[in-house]
Amino acid sequence: MAAPTPVGPPDRGASSVERRARPSTLDAPRSTLTPKARKRVLAALLFAASSVPALYLGWQFWRAWNYLPSDLGKDPVKGLEHATGETAIRFLVLTLAVTPLRQLTGWNWLAPFRRQLGLWMAFYATTHLATFYALDLEGNLGEVATEIVKRPYITVGFVAWLLLLPLVLTSTTASIRRLGGKRWNRLHQLTYVVVGLGMLHYFWSQKKDVTDPLLFAAVFAALFAWRGWRAWQKRGGAVVPTR
Repeated sequence: MAAPTPVGPPDRGASSVERRARPSTLDAPRSTLTPKARKRVLAALLFAASSVPALYLGWQFWRAWNYLPSDLGKDPVKGLEHATGETAIRFLVLTLAVTPLRQLTGWNWLAPFRRQLGLWMAFYATTHLATFYALDLEGNLGEVATEIVKRPYITVGFVAWLLLLPLVLTSTTASIRRLGGKRWNRLHQLTYVVVGLGMLHYFWSQKKDVTDPLLFAAVFAALFAWRGWRAWQKRGGAVVPTR
């Protein structure tokens, strides 16, 4: 049997060590993306995916505004209010799910995206409030104040939104350095209060079918139970598995 033909002429001027150190032309190509570049690509993909609900709801409302069939129901304003509020809760679930998923899988690269998900949650919550103010009450500040005082579920929802503001304003790395890790963590424990108030607002706003609020409440309960268990482990209740 004939010997295989070499890919190119041998380099007789190089030592055997140098020839072995040179990369082969048959080696599989490697990714040229640096970790920083990969993070940027993932952040861009997450941004695109997170903006899809906003674009879809905007398109549906435009259709309803022009008397075309839409998915917002017979009352498009109420439909938009409900959809933006529920989307905010979904993003709140995703935000709180990042830490358990990272701890279970060891995917520490997920950590930076929790902030991005939290900001999207605040965006949809603000859109929910803006829809109520600008479209439902037609920008009447006096009526807004009356509704907040008169209807407990609106009061609770408005307080939850107010508590979001310091969380959004201190979501930067510079804020963590300025406040210090411990104070920043204590401040961002307001997230749990926001969850409780937000779910109460959601539950009270559903006059008949409370299936969805109960399902979301079960998910939040599971996420909180995981955090409680991890905290108990760290205090010496059990050995925390490392990854």
